[in-house]
Parts: sequence; structure tokens; C-alpha cells
Amino acid sequence: MAKKQQGEGALSFKKSLRRNWDLYLLILPILVFFFVFSYMPMYGIVIAFKDYIAAKGIWGSPWVGFAHFQRFFESIYFERTIKNTLGISLYSLIVGFPMPILLALMINEVHHLPFKRTVQTVTYAPYFISQVVMCGMIIIFIRPDAGFINMLLKAMGQEQIAFIIEPAWFKTIYVWSGVWQNTGWGTIIYIAALSGLDQQMYEAAQIDGANKIQKIWHITLPCLMPTAILLLIMNCGSLMSVGFEKVFLLQTPLNMEASDVISTYTYRAGMIDANYSYSAAIGLFNSVINFVILFIVNQISKRVSSISLF
Repeated sequence: MAKKQQGEGALSFKKSLRRNWDLYLLILPILVFFFVFSYMPMYGIVIAFKDYIAAKGIWGSPWVGFAHFQRFFESIYFERTIKNTLGISLYSLIVGFPMPILLALMINEVHHLPFKRTVQTVTYAPYFISQVVMCGMIIIFIRPDAGFINMLLKAMGQEQIAFIIEPAWFKTIYVWSGVWQNTGWGTIIYIAALSGLDQQMYEAAQIDGANKIQKIWHITLPCLMPTAILLLIMNCGSLMSVGFEKVFLLQTPLNMEASDVISTYTYRAGMIDANYSYSAAIGLFNSVINFVILFIVNQISKRVSSISLF
């Protein structure tokens, strides 16, 4: 029976391929891209378990087992990088995740179309600023001598702060600048979800005497929950993957205590110190932890809300 179903499935796929060959042709470059840049390099993971020597190649280098993982666990940087990575990620998740939902709810309640489009354009715009330019803007804004924020503090009679060199301010600068840059873009998927909401539900609620807050709580938010839960699961799956570029560009020797995360430490170990096997082991450890977190959160969501990625 199973073989018969497999044969029917293969026959159906062949018919679909002949009938829609042009659509499959459009998918081909994407498949090639992921195969070349995502799947082919995976064989290089093996160097995490070897003492990689370039002259001998990957397979000619001697095996060392879990020695590089043990070295990382015993390193003086292990606790600092884990703490900073989780600290920045959780801070970003707690502050940044609800912001697109709140903004989408507010935009959805605006009925003046020109104003609505203006708000959307203004909030989307920062997303298209490159990380290099964004970090340059941040550094200019928080300069201790002539930065906009310090000039404002001085005008208010407050003491000026050297934000960029004080470790205590790094996470706040990173997270809130990310909120400014990404919140508007993050609303797109929520606004798309709200666009499919039946307006008759609002009319029925209004007839029943529901006010604006009650409509949002009982109609709009339940509509957004499936989308929000899926995005939350995916965000939890990248808790250990703080973006390298922005951290690296804002990092200084004086704020290293708060800014050194796994990605920057991996960069120093691999690209600067040429410890390729050691950096590969750190990266593999990071990916495994992310997968475990993703799997656990997905299972919890499946049990609690019946919504999951798989």
C-alpha cells in the first residue's frame, strides 16, 4: 500500500513538473543558492573535531574529538560571552518583540489614509539604513563632547555621559537603536494579518456595545496571536545569535566587558588568531544550543496553543 502511494505521488509530481515546468524553473536559482551556500559548506563542520592544518587539508588533519569544546568551556571568556549573548538577546526579545505588535495595532486604528501612509513610511525608513551607517549615526548621537544626547543632557543641567565607553550602557544602546531601526519593518507582517480580518466582526462588536479597547482585546489581538507565536518561536531559536556586525562596530576596548558576545569572540579566534578548528567548535556549539532552544519552545507552544513550526 505504501509503495503504491509512493508511486502515485511520484507520478503526480512528474505530471506537475511537465505542466508547470516554468514555475519550477523560477525556483531553481533559489535551490542552487541554498545548496551552494548553506548545504555544501556543512561538511566543514568536521574541523571542529580536528586540529585543522591547512597544509594537510580537512581530512588529513588529526582528530582531537571534543578537545576544542572543552577548551572553550574552560576558557576565561566562556562565562562572559554566554552572559553577554543571552543578556542582549533576552533584552532585545523582551523590549523589541512587542513593539511591532503595538505599532501595528495603532496603525490599524488610524483611518486617515494619508496620515497612515506617512507613519508607515517614516517607521519603515530606518530599516533600510545599513548597519555601518546606523552605527556611525549612533556614535555621532552619543558622542561625549558634541553628541545630540549629551548636548540635550547639558541643556537640562544634567551631567554628560560617555555612553560608548561605559559597559553599563552598551546593551541599552544596542537594543533601543535596534527597536528604532526594526520596529516599523516588523509591523508589515502584522498589518498583513490584520488586512484579512472580517470587518463584520467589528460591526457586530459595536452593536453589542464594545468600546475600542474591547474590540482590540477580543478581536484584533486574537487575530494576531498565531502570527505572533510563530515569530516568537523563531526569535527564541536565535537567542544565542546576536548579530555580529552591529556589536563589532559599536565595540571598543573599554566596553568589551559588556559587548563581547559569541560571534565577536568566534571572529577573533578564527579570523585574527587563525584558530579555525576552535572557532568552528564555538560556532557549532552555538548552533546546537539555538536548535535545542527552538525545539523546546516549539514543543511548549504546540502543547499550550497548538501552534508550532513543526
